[in-house]
Amino acid sequence: MKAIVCTKYGPPDVLQLKEVEKPTPKDNEVLIRIYGTTVTAGDTEIRGLKFSFWMRLLMRLGFGIIRPRKKILGQELGGEIESVGKDVKLFKKGDQVFASTAFRFGTYAEYVCLPEDGVIAIKPSNMTYEEAAAVVTGGINALWYLRKANIQSGQKVLIRGGSGTIGTFAIQLAKYYGAEVTAIGNPSSLEMMKSLGADKVFDYHKDDFAKSSETYDVIFDVIGKSSFSGFIRTLKENGIYLLANTGARKVRKLLKNGQKVILGKSLTYETEDLVFLRELIEKGKLKTAIGKRYPLEQIPEAHRDIEKGEKTGNIVITVP
Repeated sequence: MKAIVCTKYGPPDVLQLKEVEKPTPKDNEVLIRIYGTTVTAGDTEIRGLKFSFWMRLLMRLGFGIIRPRKKILGQELGGEIESVGKDVKLFKKGDQVFASTAFRFGTYAEYVCLPEDGVIAIKPSNMTYEEAAAVVTGGINALWYLRKANIQSGQKVLIRGGSGTIGTFAIQLAKYYGAEVTAIGNPSSLEMMKSLGADKVFDYHKDDFAKSSETYDVIFDVIGKSSFSGFIRTLKENGIYLLANTGARKVRKLLKNGQKVILGKSLTYETEDLVFLRELIEKGKLKTAIGKRYPLEQIPEAHRDIEKGEKTGNIVITVP
C-alpha cells in the first residue's frame, strides 16, 4: 500500500511517499480502507519536534530517539471497513466509519488496523469521508473543554483561535449550548467563522482586546500565545479561562474574584463522544469547515502550508 513515511524528525521533506506492507487485522481488529484524513498543527509539531528542550527530550523518549517509532503519522480518518478479525462483533465489512488512532498514528496511508473497541464509530450519513475525518480531533477536544466550562444559555463566550482545528468546532458547540459567541481569527477567516455561527468576529491583527470594554463568562484560548493579561481583563468575576496550550502558571497569577483556569486536553478519547458529535452533525447542528484539500502524496506540502501560519479551516487529505 502507499503511505507517507516519516524518515526522521525534521522539516516537511522528511515525509516521503513509499510502498509499505499492507497491515493484516488481528482477531480483535478491523482493517480500514482510509479515504480521508487530515493534517493538523499537532502533526507538524511531532514531525519537527517543535517543543521546548525538556518537552523535546520527553517526546524522543516517548516516540523515538532518532526518528518516530511509528513511521506513519496521522491521527484521524474516515474510511470503510474492508475486513474484520474473527472475534470482532461490533463492525462488519462495508461499514463506513470515522475514527481516531491517537498515538498509534498510521492514517497517512491507504490502510490501517484498529481494535474494534478503539475510538471508532459509524460516520455521519451526511458527511464525506474527508469531512468526517476532520471532526475527530477538533470536535472531541472542543467538546471536552466546553463541557469543563459548563456553559449556560445566554452566557458570553470568547474563542481565541476560532479558525482552526479545535476552534471551528468550539464556535458551533458553544452556540449549541446557547452561548453568545465572539470569535477571533486571522483576516481570511472572518466570513467562515460567521458561517459557523459566531455572533461577532475579530481580526487578531487589528483588534486590541486589552482595550475592550466587553466582558465574557468564558474565554477559550485555543492558541495560548496571546497576552494573558489583556484577555484576563475581559473575563467576568467567577469566569472561566480555558487554555488549550501552555502558560497556566502565568495565567493563575493574574486571576482574581473567583476566576479559574482549566488547562490540558482530552488525552483519552471516548467513542461515546464521537457518537454524540455524529448525532449533532446528522441533526444539522455541526459541520466541518474545510480550508484546503490535498491528495495523499502532497502531505509534505500540507505541512508547509500549516507552518506558514494563518490556517483557515481544516486541512483534509484525500486518499484515492
